[in-house]
Amino acid sequence: MKNTFFMLTVAAACIATGCETAPKETSTPPVDTTTMVAEEIRLSPLTDSPAFSDAILELNSPAENAKIKATDSTTAVTFDYTLKNYKLTEKTTDGSCALNCANSDKGQHIHLILNNKPYLAKYETNFVEKLDTGHYVALSFLSRSYHESLKHFEAYDLRQFTVGSVHAKKVDLKKPLMFYSRPKGEYAGKDTKRVLLDFYLVNTELSETGNKVRAVINGKEFIITTWQAYVIEGLPLGENTIHLELIDKDNNIIEGPYNVVDRVITLKK
Repeated sequence: MKNTFFMLTVAAACIATGCETAPKETSTPPVDTTTMVAEEIRLSPLTDSPAFSDAILELNSPAENAKIKATDSTTAVTFDYTLKNYKLTEKTTDGSCALNCANSDKGQHIHLILNNKPYLAKYETNFVEKLDTGHYVALSFLSRSYHESLKHFEAYDLRQFTVGSVHAKKVDLKKPLMFYSRPKGEYAGKDTKRVLLDFYLVNTELSETGNKVRAVINGKEFIITTWQAYVIEGLPLGENTIHLELIDKDNNIIEGPYNVVDRVITLKK
């Protein structure tokens, strides 16, 4: 089948880095308002969300490269965060997605992504998660109540640790990495009309002439050149497929354990 490419032109890209020595981005870059259309599917940048630019999330434990002793087939691992200038469990009231997208009735929260599996939504800064023995790459970031990530440097944490005796090869967290966030699971009723697409980047920028994200939604292809959330419209009821790739300026996939991902979501009446 012939592929149709759609290019979203941008003037600047958001910066995210997992390197401890990387400079922190303090200003908000301009965003494009161009909508991409592939047959019945529309992909529109989400541009009116509140910034929360002073919000800070710090993960205290597990520590970076921690070796947690296994206690059973699953081990209770304590996650403890320090949070500043952001309120969990409070509903995000501003922005078009506050009324027109799937919204957590529990309010703002933390997305915890382990090994790029579907995220865990957490509404408190201290909790216990039972984990199997293994090696974990843990990405934590702050989320608005409608599940859109905060993308500035202070709003996320990326680290790795092990549970039990494992010999897993460490992941190079200084390379360009992409993590999948939304859409996720099932949508029903009015929430099927506008579905949020969101992913998390570290150690890379997106631009028309540099790295990009290739999104294939139900076989329709879009090239994304600015890092922000998008709203998908025109999805049919039933199963829908989302495929994301982090690619370079020549449209080649950038090597990395999470830079290609496939998910299936379900839309119901």
